[in-house]
Amino acid sequence: MKKIFLTVLSIITLVSCQSDDAYENLNRDPKNPTQVDAAFLFNAATKSLYDQMTSTNVNTNIFRMLGQHWTETTYVDEANYDFNTRTIPDSHWSEMYRDVLLDYKTAKEVVSADANLTEAEKTSANAQIEVLMIYTWAQLVETFGDIPYSQALNAGEYVLPEYDDAATIYTDLLSRLTAVIPTISGTGFGSADPIYGGDAAAWKKFANSLLLRMGLRVVDAPGMASVAQSAITTAVSGGVFTSNDDNAKLTYESAPPNTNPLWVDLVQSGRSDFVAANTLVDFMNNLDDPRRAEYFDQNLGSDTYDGGPYGDNNSFNSYTHIRGKDDNSSMHSPEFPACLLDYSEVSFYLADAAERSISGSPADAEGFYDAGITASFDYWGAPDVASYLANPDVAYTTAPGDWKVKIGNQLWLAMYNRGFEAWTAWRIYDTPTFNLPAVSGLPVPTRYTYPIAEQNLNETNWTAASTAIGGDTQTTKLFFDVN
Repeated sequence: MKKIFLTVLSIITLVSCQSDDAYENLNRDPKNPTQVDAAFLFNAATKSLYDQMTSTNVNTNIFRMLGQHWTETTYVDEANYDFNTRTIPDSHWSEMYRDVLLDYKTAKEVVSADANLTEAEKTSANAQIEVLMIYTWAQLVETFGDIPYSQALNAGEYVLPEYDDAATIYTDLLSRLTAVIPTISGTGFGSADPIYGGDAAAWKKFANSLLLRMGLRVVDAPGMASVAQSAITTAVSGGVFTSNDDNAKLTYESAPPNTNPLWVDLVQSGRSDFVAANTLVDFMNNLDDPRRAEYFDQNLGSDTYDGGPYGDNNSFNSYTHIRGKDDNSSMHSPEFPACLLDYSEVSFYLADAAERSISGSPADAEGFYDAGITASFDYWGAPDVASYLANPDVAYTTAPGDWKVKIGNQLWLAMYNRGFEAWTAWRIYDTPTFNLPAVSGLPVPTRYTYPIAEQNLNETNWTAASTAIGGDTQTTKLFFDVN
């Protein structure tokens, strides 16, 4: 862990989310690119972002529990929505601000000051950074609500940053993303780019797909319909993902320290902390979903799946395990790729946009819905998608519920291993029905509470933000969660 000094520096470190090394960098000449390599900072921030969104270490990321895809065995505090014993919000906040956003910000400064780069090369590299910074800012807003934004990442001027209004931040992020997309060109960080290897066309698809997601996320929020619809139409006309080849994925390596963090927690740790949750397994059993064989082990017998009661003290040997086939398509592989956004997800958003007649017409929704399911099957290597699509409980024209329920259910199923998006699909579409955790009986959270460090060190601004959002509780609904 980074050493924290009990001085003014500790306030800067905890509140402004900067490490000792980052604070030291403030005293270095930002116009001298020999002090630090921009590609190194870009890769460090990108790996930190993917690791944080992918990890299942309960000290840092419990999104798979919030989405009720997994549940725990011996230690069940997190599945019962205890955020603070392990200071989980603090860890997420610190990682995203300090190890992601601050490194990206510094990388931008280094690129801009590099006299060896042309203006076109600077624009290209900084566009890649900007897209990922916007992704990170949006994720923080979607997790906490109001957050430090305009005064953040500037410890020299703002030791105790104020919180900005979440909807205002999101509107600015949509504007920033819309503005940067036309500037994506050249090769950016080239071969040092771990996502697309400097492919500008791929980066544009990613940026447009992110713009589509962000637009739909806030389309029902009060006062945001116009800006959201504009973002959606701009994204679709600009070109979004069209296959799984476009997915924003990071492929890990076979040996530490660059393995998939899932492998660290599921294999290297030697622990047996998780089983599939009954919320997910029961839903998939009812649909006879062929993806079960790809999501789960058959440790209970051939084609037999039994999820652990959500939030209970589950026996590891009594319930269905996370799939552990020994190949690179398994979450037990150190090289298993992580993903920030994929084609299946985009397809469901296009179905939503079509139903709203923002992009296309409601008649187009079925095709996008089918494409979303098919993309998920293809990604996981599941067989017989045609029969699944013909199931009356799956087929778009006959599946239960209105279009939001149909899209929401299948998006939630497709977001397996994407815990944050599974949880957010539930928050947006209010489906499927989640279980109350067996031990605590607490309602499903709709946000992370603010870090304890903020309450202690930035109390005035934390108090104002808590009041503004309606209370710093786990069940306070954020501005976009209106259904």
